Amino acid sequence: MSLNIPLQHPSSWISLRLISLLALGLLIHVSFGFLLGFSVDEAHYALYASKLDWSYFDHPPLVGWAQWPLVALKLPVGLIRLIPEGLWLLACLQAVQLARDPQLRVSLRGASVAAAQRGELQPFNPEILDAAGLWAVGLVLLAPVMHVLAVGLLPDTLLMVLALGVFQITLKLCHPTHVAQNKYWLCLGLLLGLAGLSKYTAIFTAAAALFCLLRHHGLRVLLRKGPWLALILALLLVTPVFYWNAQHNWISFSYQLNHGTGASWEIKRLLSFVAVQFAAFGPLLVGATLVSIGLSVRQHNAEALHWLMFFLIPFGVTTLLSGSGGLPHWTAPAWLAATPFAARLIATDWAQGRKQMIRLCVYFQALICVIAFVLLFLGGLPYIGYSDDLGKKNPFADLYGWEQAGKTALKLSVKLDTQDIAVGNWTLASRLAWYAQPLSVHVLDNRFDQFDLWFGPMLPASDAIFVNWSQMRFELPVGPKQFQTCESIGSLDVERGGRSISAFNFFHCRHWGKQP
Repeated sequence: MSLNIPLQHPSSWISLRLISLLALGLLIHVSFGFLLGFSVDEAHYALYASKLDWSYFDHPPLVGWAQWPLVALKLPVGLIRLIPEGLWLLACLQAVQLARDPQLRVSLRGASVAAAQRGELQPFNPEILDAAGLWAVGLVLLAPVMHVLAVGLLPDTLLMVLALGVFQITLKLCHPTHVAQNKYWLCLGLLLGLAGLSKYTAIFTAAAALFCLLRHHGLRVLLRKGPWLALILALLLVTPVFYWNAQHNWISFSYQLNHGTGASWEIKRLLSFVAVQFAAFGPLLVGATLVSIGLSVRQHNAEALHWLMFFLIPFGVTTLLSGSGGLPHWTAPAWLAATPFAARLIATDWAQGRKQMIRLCVYFQALICVIAFVLLFLGGLPYIGYSDDLGKKNPFADLYGWEQAGKTALKLSVKLDTQDIAVGNWTLASRLAWYAQPLSVHVLDNRFDQFDLWFGPMLPASDAIFVNWSQMRFELPVGPKQFQTCESIGSLDVERGGRSISAFNFFHCRHWGKQP
């Protein structure tokens, strides 16, 4: 893939390439959106939409509210996924705008400390700015985790768009002609409120916005009416979360605090998290961001550093907490905020002839993405089934077979006259609860979660269909304070590419003995 800028008509050439890259991304996402069933998290949040509430045990409600109209219409999974696919497109366009915004100052190679402090940070070359917009989309396309968030609607998918929106409006409010206009402050309050309804970590983006505004205007900005209007609007928008938690003993906040600090903190977890970031978002984005930060520090470029807070604050806190455990996609909003800086640096380096390392990274990351897409389509490595050692650890098997398993459970429930499904872990519950509606799904562990709120405890002396999955198998729940007996009533092999990649086993378990 060559991104060299021709000398004639660069803007039209770049616009054509930009549209092509966006179209390629949408084609990939729509194709996999119709091919794959819901992932564990997608099904969980789709259940949010089918069981509307003011908030939920583990997350704020916007991820459920956003897809409620499509879920209420009982549209297929592929159409429901048009929401994250559209959000991905919007996030890319936001990144393009930020990368091309001349108000966003960045540090450049070779600039002196004095020049940086005078504000001579960015050559206002329209070709460089146009190319930076193209690179911003390229960086998103080359990041494997971004494709996951583009197909599946997660709270982070919403937060990516809203965090970039906060970045954009904060940049606008730091301009002297806009700070006195209350409409921009109200827009900031709206975006912060929606971000708070998306995910609790939106507080880090809010902290970055506050830092930039105070750094630019000083405490005197608090004497204006605008910031208080923004604060009031944001708090009003997040009141459903506080209202719901007040009714449920503040369990969401307790869960999030325990989730972030409950496990023992270990340096090896943090180092593993950092290493995974390179694979999840690509060495080109990670490397260019680190170089941008390094140049800003070396040149004492305070202006560039304070805009980088939209990356540094959420990424830094999330990485620090990863010592107690963390998932790679939690930093996606932070990396999207870093994309304009990385894209501007890459566009400048490319124009100045430093192309070899950039090409190498592009080819490497594109190859990784293509391999991942092929394995996703095939359901894992060819010729390897779930009974093989590698097949037992096949992560792609998780995306196939759940709809068939749900339908099988529904048929068995009619035959056995039971309305209950039992599983050993919540990750097995969400897909079955979605595809086997309206059956109740009970997780047989001692952990209180959203399924307990939705379906309640398993009642004493009741029967259930216990579902085991080959990739996460549990012992049959037979014994004191469990079921008296469990009898095998069927199995389901899940095939992809001419081989069985996983299997479901169904058991009729009788007479539950545990008290609620």
